[in-house]
Amino acid sequence: MRSMVESGQKKPNLYLIGFMGTGKSSIGRGLASRLDMTFIDSDHAIEENEGRSIPDIFASEGEAHFRKLEKAFVENGHPDHGCIVACGGGLVTQPGMIDAIKSRGLVACLFAKPETILSRTAGNRNRPLLNVDNPEEKIRKLMAEREKFYLQAGLCMITDHRSMLEVISHLERYYQRESKKAKRSE
Repeated sequence: MRSMVESGQKKPNLYLIGFMGTGKSSIGRGLASRLDMTFIDSDHAIEENEGRSIPDIFASEGEAHFRKLEKAFVENGHPDHGCIVACGGGLVTQPGMIDAIKSRGLVACLFAKPETILSRTAGNRNRPLLNVDNPEEKIRKLMAEREKFYLQAGLCMITDHRSMLEVISHLERYYQRESKKAKRSE
C-alpha cells in the first residue's frame, strides 16, 4: 500500500492541544520528524510574526489581544496540510476554535497532572499566566476551565510517567489510522 505522499495525497495536519507543560512542543517536534512533516508551534509563530515575546504581548496589549493573534494563526497563519501543530494551551477555549482546528485536521490532546505541569514549567518566564503567587492553584483552575474543550479531541493521552518515545509512537499510530479513515471518507 502506497503512502499518501507517494500517491500524491496531502497529509492532513495534526493539532496537538492541551495545557502548557504537557509536552506538545517536544513531542510535536519528534512526531513531525518521524512522519516527515513540518512542525509548527503556534506560540512561536505568533512571536515571530509580532517580533516580540508572548510575555511582552500580554504585558503591553493583554490576553484578549493575544487570543486574537491565535485566532488569526488558525484561520490563515499556517499551511492546511503536512504539519504537526503544537497549539497554545488556551487557543481552543475561544469560541469556534476547537471546531476550526477539527475542520483543518486531526486533533490530539496531551494531559498531565498539575504537579507534573508545575515541575515542567517551573522557572520559565515565558508563561505569563503562571506568574502568580500560587501557580499550582492557577494551573488547577485553568485546567478545570479548559477541560471541556480539551476532551473534544479525537485522542486524549496522559503524558505523566510516559517516555517521549512512547507518546510519539502512540500519536503516530493514531495519526496513521485516522488519516487513512479521513481519506477513505472523502
